[in-house]
Order: sequence, then C-alpha cells, then structure tokens
Amino acid sequence: MNDTIIALLLYISWILILLLVLAAYRTSLTASGKKQGLKFQADGSDIPAMGERITRVHANAVECFSFIGGVMLLAIATDSTAITNDLAMVVVAARLLQSAVHLASTSNVAIQARFVFFLVQFAIVGYWVFKLFQKFLM
Repeated sequence: MNDTIIALLLYISWILILLLVLAAYRTSLTASGKKQGLKFQADGSDIPAMGERITRVHANAVECFSFIGGVMLLAIATDSTAITNDLAMVVVAARLLQSAVHLASTSNVAIQARFVFFLVQFAIVGYWVFKLFQKFLM
C-alpha cells in the first residue's frame, strides 16, 4: 500500500469519525432533553455552538473530499500515485489540523489558521492536478 492509498483511507476514516461524533452529540442532546424530537437542521443552527461547529467540520470535510479524494482516486486509478505519494500525508494532516482548529475555536486567529490549513490542501491538490495534466495531456 502506498501513501496515497493510506491518506485516502485516513481521510475517509476522518469523515466517518466526525459523523459518529456528530451523531453521538445529537443523540446526547435528545437523550438529555435539551433538544425535543429527532429533527435537526442540516447546518447545525438549531443546536449549541459546539454542535454547530461539529456539523460544519463534518460538512466541510465532505465538501472538500470531492477535489481532494477525487484527485487521489484518479491517481490510484491511473497508476499515477508517484505524483501524489510525497504530499498525500501532508494533505491529510492539514485537513485534520483544519478540523481540529475549527472544533477548538471560532476566534479570528483560529479562522485565519483554518484558512492557512485549507490553502495548504488546495495548493497541493492544485499541484497534483497540474502534474496529472502534464502526464496525460502534454
């Protein structure tokens, strides 16, 4: 197994962990009587701030999977993981750090740190896309 496959597995695992945390949080609100019924707003706006952050962290990880996971899957499918392997773990680390900062705080400094971690992911995936275009179209 190479780093791209491991990174993809870690990213998918992170999404599942966040979903489990969100489900447990929502279940605890219902079980404790702090939230009536089992209906929750998709954006988390109807639950306390931590629940809203968990909801947004999960949603953001899923949203970004389309370009991060998609490029990793493309590299695996086309036997091009030599392009993605060196930075695959950096992308996942940046994703985990972005999520952790978001869960910890919504201060201006935290928002800026999250953006830096997002830019790391975006820049690396952009680089991969460029290298894949070079490989297949040039």
